[in-house]
Amino acid sequence: MTTTERATGRRGLAFTAMIFAVAMTFIDQTIVSVAAPGIQADLGLTSSGLQWGINAYLVAMAATFAFGGRLADTLGARRMVTIGVAVFAGASALCGLTPSGRVAEAWLITFRALQGVGGALLYPAALAVVVGASDAARRGRTLAMFFGIAGALTAVGPSVGGYLTAWSWRSIFWINVPVAVIALVLVARAGIQDHRRQARLDARGLLFLAPGLAVVVIGLQQSTTWGWGNPLTLGALAAGAVLLVAFAAVERRAAEPLIELRAFRQRAFAVDNAVLFGAMIVFVPLFLLASEYGQIALGRTAAQASLLLLYFFAGFVVAAQVGGRMLDRGGARRPVVAGAVLAAVGLHQWAAHTTTLAVGPQVAFIVLAGAGLGLLLGQANTDALNHTDPAAYGQATGVTQTVRNFGSSVGLAATSALLLGHLRTNLTSSLAARGVPSGTAHRVAAGIARLDGHRAAGAIPGFVRGDFAAATGSVLDALAVVMVATAVVAAVGLPRHHRDRTVTTAAPTDTPQLVTLGGH
Repeated sequence: MTTTERATGRRGLAFTAMIFAVAMTFIDQTIVSVAAPGIQADLGLTSSGLQWGINAYLVAMAATFAFGGRLADTLGARRMVTIGVAVFAGASALCGLTPSGRVAEAWLITFRALQGVGGALLYPAALAVVVGASDAARRGRTLAMFFGIAGALTAVGPSVGGYLTAWSWRSIFWINVPVAVIALVLVARAGIQDHRRQARLDARGLLFLAPGLAVVVIGLQQSTTWGWGNPLTLGALAAGAVLLVAFAAVERRAAEPLIELRAFRQRAFAVDNAVLFGAMIVFVPLFLLASEYGQIALGRTAAQASLLLLYFFAGFVVAAQVGGRMLDRGGARRPVVAGAVLAAVGLHQWAAHTTTLAVGPQVAFIVLAGAGLGLLLGQANTDALNHTDPAAYGQATGVTQTVRNFGSSVGLAATSALLLGHLRTNLTSSLAARGVPSGTAHRVAAGIARLDGHRAAGAIPGFVRGDFAAATGSVLDALAVVMVATAVVAAVGLPRHHRDRTVTTAAPTDTPQLVTLGGH
């Protein structure tokens, strides 16, 4: 075997190793949402506990993503991939071992957060390995293939989660362990060389960013339990805002900031990130919303409910290809605005049909909502980088990923609060119509809305299914409003002309991003 052939083989091994490494993080975005009702029923979690079990992962990843990129730069990408994979797999195994009883919620939330930290350590490092191991002449095609494969795994999550849940919900976490072992073996065999540079870690910035993001999400997610006017809710939101303002002040003075905030002075970059924030408020929460709707309102199994997400991704994947070509021809404004409008229409029409309790009338609108998000999401991400100095691509990608993950966690918290609020109101009205006294109806509705121990399909009365479907429709309408606002922001803020500098072609999923992450 020649030297060239050996080098090509090592690059192929490195590429495959990184696919296995990031596969866990991509599949995890959807697979847990499908299993959520089963997790709650088995462990006896409250709705709030279940939501935190899902959202802890997103909050932790948002808070530590940029720091993970900085660690990859300073300690070496190969080392951080290895550490990140080990942390993610270990946390996954412990999530699967969650005991029943009083400690269940705290256990699951803790190790889901640790999963998020593991993902933040491995993902930016994995991308740096792919960039470093690829030939300069083929780097664009290599990245497009990497993002295409890795991002497509998000769509695999619903079907995989549905069938694994039929055996045990714990298996959705344990499946990560053999994947991690394969990734680690391939990393060891690939002979990946670490490239390090001296840089400050900016731990002070992290100390303001992480709690700031977390406290904002706490305030949003607990608003239904505490009440919007409660001092705890207002205090959490205010404290989070203060911490994030302090983070911005610290970063402006830092010689090597964790996140380069000056990038937002470029208008198109700022608008693209606003679009990404709005889109992710909708994108990730839809996974949980559709799964719960399918299993609670429609009475389907987890595998059957996962079809709702497959319809969504069918539209998403096809439209992402169209959006990529539109971006290359005329810039991001057209696909982003059109995508936001299509998503808004699809979500609104889907909302209008949720109470039919039949999948058939909803399919076209689920596909339309997916197509709208597919048309805009990757293009906004790519356009943000197209409006960045090439020397700052890594820093810009760290910013966009932090914005995306925070948008996902905010969206999940807000939609969960809206769903419970609407469900409680609907149930109170239904119980009152059945002759239950007002005070009793309100108290019983609040208990049912938490769905404590009532996730099993056979245990849910018909009127509760109907009220849950109506609440789901209300939340979908709220998400449609978010997409309308996103369309307005994009139409007003994005340039009409095409800037002829392409980072990479849009992959067929939610993925076009580039080069090394964080700390550049």
